[in-house]
Amino acid sequence: MSGQQEGAGFLEKTFKLRANGTDARTEVLAGVTTFMTMAYIIFVNPTILSSTGMDFGAVMVATILSAAIATLIMSFSANYPIAIAPGMGLNAFFAFTIVKQMHYPWEVALAAVFMSGVIFIILTLTKAREAIVNSIPLSLKLAISAGIGLFIALIGLQNAGLVVPNPDTLVQLGDLSKPPVLLAAMGLVITALLVALRVRGALLLSIIIITIIGIPMGVTKIDSFKLLSLPPSLAPTFGAFTRGLPGLWATGLIPIIFTFTFVDLFDTIGTLIGVSSKANLLDENGNLPRAGKALISDAVGTTLGAILGTSTLTAYIESAAGVAEGGRTGLTSLVVAILFLACLFISPLMGIVPAVATAPILIIVGIFMMEPIMKIDFSNFLEAAPAFLTIAMMPFTYNIAEGIVWGVLAYVFLHLVTGNTKKISITMWILAVLFIIRFFA
Repeated sequence: MSGQQEGAGFLEKTFKLRANGTDARTEVLAGVTTFMTMAYIIFVNPTILSSTGMDFGAVMVATILSAAIATLIMSFSANYPIAIAPGMGLNAFFAFTIVKQMHYPWEVALAAVFMSGVIFIILTLTKAREAIVNSIPLSLKLAISAGIGLFIALIGLQNAGLVVPNPDTLVQLGDLSKPPVLLAAMGLVITALLVALRVRGALLLSIIIITIIGIPMGVTKIDSFKLLSLPPSLAPTFGAFTRGLPGLWATGLIPIIFTFTFVDLFDTIGTLIGVSSKANLLDENGNLPRAGKALISDAVGTTLGAILGTSTLTAYIESAAGVAEGGRTGLTSLVVAILFLACLFISPLMGIVPAVATAPILIIVGIFMMEPIMKIDFSNFLEAAPAFLTIAMMPFTYNIAEGIVWGVLAYVFLHLVTGNTKKISITMWILAVLFIIRFFA
């Protein structure tokens, strides 16, 4: 009995539960809810990054460890109910743009992530991070989220076999008579239905259902399956970024480091503010107390993730699910971190998940990321054109960075020629010049 009281006292002292209008039971349930909504990243992130030649098992371990450690920092340092893990969109940028399209080795891409993490830390400690984010037009911030959503959805459609190359029209519908493609189509319907019905943990549950359905279809391979085992070795990816450091200063990689930094800058701040407002954690002025501690969590997480062997980490908007269940403190994120660590020992279970089981998740996540587009003023051409180019160029060039480049250049050019130079911040001027130099370098 005394042990329980001591435990309750520790939790109260550490997380200030009563002051935040919550209790341990509510926080634990909130943590489980958040984990259920974001656990798909354990499957999806290794699937995306292993397409570059990275070891699937090592990436899975890196994903779990980096998410757990970064979320623990958020828990005990900032005392916020917000979880951190490798970000969707940024992992696609890592794999499909830097490695596959630009032909850089994955070790060099990891080095770029590492450098962006160091920049995150410096910007956060100097409090320059918020200033930079505020200098970027809101319409472009919203458009980047939507563009990444389309890009992720395209990757999901490709992985599912629902969209395939066509020499005459570039793309066409895949062959639904093939079992993997049919399973992916069924999975998309199942996932959409679960999400529409607001089933808790819909994305993770859909992966499980699709994987099970794939067994009789011959898509899911269960040969030599076992439930528990020791975690796979981290050796194939741990410290591999050091091998990429010598080639990091190639001409094309400076914009890459910037893109990692830029996208995560406002993505994390937007998530922190959005989730915190739902949890009533903002002060009377609408500011986020302990914002610096919250921001440093994902900055350190990104740097550590690169060392372990995964792409950029960011605060997860899925944390809002736990907040909706009553999560108000770092105890919620502590539970998330513990559940991530527990997943280290069920790697064989994750290994049987076919790629087509995670493809529908990418498509649905793409839908989620399109929501900000409704806040863009398309009646104002000076805002609409840069936003549209940002959104369209990402999937059409298969490159997130190109979307940002064209959006920034269009914004600066249109406001310059129409005499609206007051709306062009110093940051935007600098970016435009750098991007123009990049075209002719």
